[in-house]
Amino acid sequence: MDIRGKNALVLGGFGLVGSAVCRELLAHEPARLVVASLKKSESDQAIAELKAAFPNSKTKFLSAWGDIFVRAEWQSEETPPRGAILADPARRKVLINDIVDELSEEVLSASLLHRIIMGTAEGLDGQPAHIVVDAINTSTGVAYQNIFAAARKLQSEIAKGSPETSWEDEIEQLLAALYIPQLVRHIQIMHESMLQAGTQAYVKVGTSGTGGMGLNIPYTHGEEKPSRVLMSKAALAGAQSLLTFLMARTPGGPTVVKEFKPTALIAWKEIGYGKISRGGKDFMLYDCPPEQALPLNEANLAPSGEFGAATGKAMEAVYINTGENGLFAAGDFAAITSYGQMEFVTPEEIAFNVVREIMGGNTGRDIVAALDSAVMGPSFRAGTLRDSALRRLRELSAEHGESVAFEILGPPRMSKLMFEAYLLKQEYANKMANALADTPQQMAAKLEARISSDAKLRQEIISVGLPILLSDGQRILRGPLVKSENAYRGWVDLTPENMAQWQQRLEGIRAMVKAELGGGSSSQHDRSYSSVREWADDDRFEIGEMAGWVAINEDKGRRGKQ
Repeated sequence: MDIRGKNALVLGGFGLVGSAVCRELLAHEPARLVVASLKKSESDQAIAELKAAFPNSKTKFLSAWGDIFVRAEWQSEETPPRGAILADPARRKVLINDIVDELSEEVLSASLLHRIIMGTAEGLDGQPAHIVVDAINTSTGVAYQNIFAAARKLQSEIAKGSPETSWEDEIEQLLAALYIPQLVRHIQIMHESMLQAGTQAYVKVGTSGTGGMGLNIPYTHGEEKPSRVLMSKAALAGAQSLLTFLMARTPGGPTVVKEFKPTALIAWKEIGYGKISRGGKDFMLYDCPPEQALPLNEANLAPSGEFGAATGKAMEAVYINTGENGLFAAGDFAAITSYGQMEFVTPEEIAFNVVREIMGGNTGRDIVAALDSAVMGPSFRAGTLRDSALRRLRELSAEHGESVAFEILGPPRMSKLMFEAYLLKQEYANKMANALADTPQQMAAKLEARISSDAKLRQEIISVGLPILLSDGQRILRGPLVKSENAYRGWVDLTPENMAQWQQRLEGIRAMVKAELGGGSSSQHDRSYSSVREWADDDRFEIGEMAGWVAINEDKGRRGKQ
């Protein structure tokens, strides 16, 4: 796609890769560039640096800031809000609900990520993003909430059995740290927001979680090797990659969906001399001369405490700034980038590939395309054997009676559609034209009469968890299990309103068959309905094919890639 004149959003735009992507995008003159970062000062600084580097740019620069994993109303300009949220019981409950409940319009509209993509967040001008580049290390942000530490704390409280323990607080702290629900909700919000915004390109800069090293990675934070936290980070990175892969297979979303996965240290941002800090805090110097040596005992081996004499001075040294990974000493950098260790890749190389893929180039580095080329999809052999399997199923059905749905396939809605189609097939002698000749009220009455008289069919339907809504819309027939909460999702619906909808479906299917049969004998049509494949306009019901037609044409559930 052409970047010129488009609205671009870079999430993590202050970071090493994000800032490089911003510079690469600006060379192609987007109309707007939204630079999003965790802190307001970071996004403002990033924009100031970009303006200095591109003084003649006509691009409009906009700043967005905050924690994209929580609500917009909870943001703080400089302090990440998550700690304050978890300390507030009321907001903590809302956060947990936002993570584990179904994605509602209220949850979506409250999300900071949604508002940034839609252009409605504070400081933006209401214009949605055409291009979204996500350079945030999502897996680090989620995995380093450290569910292992939260679980150990809860286990410790259980062992103590103290009556003063607030079990509600402890359990909620654990729930708020659950990895997969957070990642799933993040991707749901990202995808739905881009659908609403009409976003045309989405590129994720991901991670392997280990800088490309294996489970023997020596660079942990003092945990066991392999580190559970580091492996969790890698697992989340892989999970996000597969969700991005599925996003690319979803019709109606961004045309361009890509992910790059650097497998090395990314460096560097700056080399200099000065104060050494981490997380915004200077490393303060302490002293413990030999004459003040401590006995080697358990008390003096505590991980932290009032040890050493404060000098009041901050550490100053030569450093190399590696962005997200922080400041490294010369020795640190030499060790981690040495041959056979993590080594490194530059952010500019990543940014070049990101922008090239947005513009339609082929870098050979996009892992979505790599997965597409490696997975095994539908095969010619399976397509050939499908007809054999269906033929044998029809032969056995003629002998023993037709099987419709067992509610093992998955969604109750598919089973509901197939049972409704089967009822119509039985009542109208397997002719769609016969069903279309009746009024919806007549259809409803006839199908209810058939349900009343056919105990075997009735038993099969309610025994797999599908209630039967009778034609008056006020009464149901049910068994011990109900698998869905309404008629749309999984009740066999005998109301006239549903019969009218079935008439519309039958007309649509007949029109498709007629168009494909009358459209010549070329390969332009998919010929997905069996009558068309057999070149026969025989107007018959094919219940499985009908359910598939509804899934594609009504539920927008078509397979995105073959």
